[in-house]
Amino acid sequence: MRFNNFKHDKGVAGLTILLSLVVMLFVIGLLVMIFSLMGGALSEATYDTTTVSLELGFINSTGYTLTNLGADSNPTVTSIVNNTAGAETIALTLITNTAGVITNSTAVTEGSVNISYTYEDSNTGTEVINDTTSAIAGVTGWFSIFIVIGAMVVLILLAVIIITSIRGSGMIEGGNSQGGNVGYA
Repeated sequence: MRFNNFKHDKGVAGLTILLSLVVMLFVIGLLVMIFSLMGGALSEATYDTTTVSLELGFINSTGYTLTNLGADSNPTVTSIVNNTAGAETIALTLITNTAGVITNSTAVTEGSVNISYTYEDSNTGTEVINDTTSAIAGVTGWFSIFIVIGAMVVLILLAVIIITSIRGSGMIEGGNSQGGNVGYA
């Protein structure tokens, strides 16, 4: 009795495995991209905003570096009060804030000032999200290894199919390990 229920694809050695590998890599890449974008959005949403009021500083020719900054390197200055000129408020357009260093943009050195500013600081949630996003984004480094292993599997399947086809065709005789013609004197 002969059963023809099995599908026999001829000439497609390992093609289904190779296509499965390509689809798997595509889906992994898509998931990595989605999770990286989500992690970036969540990371920005979890910072804590901190307000510092009336930090005492001295603006000279080199500027004053804000001391209470967290992870944020560019705080937002909300007000500067000049202590040496009778608590006069300095216009924010007269100062320059470069990565938390406050300098006077005019030629006049202000002296002792009280600076109020806000900055965003990371917390445990931010750090966990950043670490997870970095780890997920590192998965793509393995893609070349998956491709090489998949190609090797396809080549091995191809070699097995070729050897089986040659043996099945009757081109070589099997079972003789002696070499040469046996039985001739």
